[in-house]
Amino acid sequence: MLDIKRIRNNPAEAKEKLATRAVAPEQIDDVLALDEQRRELLQQTEQLKAERNQASDQISIAKRNHENADEAIAQMREVGSRIKALDNKLDDVLTEFNDKMSRLPNFPHDTDPIGPDENYSREERKIGTLPHFDFQPKAHWEIGEDLGILDFERAGKVSGARFVYYMGMGAKLERAIYNFMLDQHAEEGYEEVIPPYMVNSASMYGTGQFPKFKEDVYQLQDEDLTLIPTAEVPLTNYYRDEVLPVAKLPVYLTALTPSFRSEAGSAGRDTRGLIRMHQFNKVEMVKYVKPENSYDELEKMTANAENILQKLGLAYHVITLATGDMSFTAAETHDLEVWIPHQETYREISSCSNCEDFQARRAQIRYRDEDGKVHLVHTLNGSGLAVGRTVAAILENYQNADGSVTIPEALVPYMHGITKITKENAHAK
Repeated sequence: MLDIKRIRNNPAEAKEKLATRAVAPEQIDDVLALDEQRRELLQQTEQLKAERNQASDQISIAKRNHENADEAIAQMREVGSRIKALDNKLDDVLTEFNDKMSRLPNFPHDTDPIGPDENYSREERKIGTLPHFDFQPKAHWEIGEDLGILDFERAGKVSGARFVYYMGMGAKLERAIYNFMLDQHAEEGYEEVIPPYMVNSASMYGTGQFPKFKEDVYQLQDEDLTLIPTAEVPLTNYYRDEVLPVAKLPVYLTALTPSFRSEAGSAGRDTRGLIRMHQFNKVEMVKYVKPENSYDELEKMTANAENILQKLGLAYHVITLATGDMSFTAAETHDLEVWIPHQETYREISSCSNCEDFQARRAQIRYRDEDGKVHLVHTLNGSGLAVGRTVAAILENYQNADGSVTIPEALVPYMHGITKITKENAHAK
């Protein structure tokens, strides 16, 4: 959530920054009007409470002196009724104010490219050599289905569209990839976590998924629980409503979890393959850091994700997202997009974002500095990486003319020495 004091003190800046994120100026005006109404009601309530206290004192004095206190009692009751009416009105204004504030996205960083969509994003660098094939490369779903290691048809029978069975060497490859990722992040100082896969509404609010994006998730009926769309939610909420000692910062956490997404609004997009699934595994990185260090930490996190791609020998590029293409909570985002030969394009495989104090304000995650003052932390999150998309990239970039798939050297130890997936060993016991 944004700082209302910043909006109040410089509404022109708020309108200018949020206009780059498709927020109309009228939305800022509405928030400021509600803020003013809220403060006026609070002031009126405080004045009336002072009057009530004064009347209470007069009643006490009158009773001690055995004097008639009827007038003071009537006055106190009348003031009490006015306070109750104002409190009810204040509750309504606060509800509307909080709802409108909770739907405003984060301010973009001053260095972010400005534009409404991905076409305005800025490429930072390209890494790796694009593969060259002396045959027509296949799509990863064709490779997986031909080898019998990806079964979309039976997953459709059991669960519906956008689900998959990983079979035999497919399951082993997926497991090898995420174990490799977790080991790499552990070496980089991240603490491995196995978090809950279901969280309450307060957690979804804390990281910014609620209330605006409820249609994108799966909720349990009659229970305040939601299947996580990413491990960012339980990892970032770990310290919700807590004050950390400054000596504990920075905190680095990593986790492998399934991610569950309804993919609302994505009809017709990536209907085949592993790119856009309702359920997929992802290794997530989350950081809690001091504000002055957060952009250095964003570069480090991006490098951590890049390290995985480099060790897997996959070509990719890094882009800084345009203001209109960033997630709701991000102030700056670096996307890593891996080369997908069949599509002859780069596709997102990781997003690394600095949310500054946006999530920390919603979730009240703070730290106490050396002087005893309490501040909001800055939170960061990044994919390290999306596992299914990594499987897709490996199948396509390491495919051979005979239909087999070579295992990247870094994964061979995790595949128990297997260097190639073939039809003969795809279901080896």
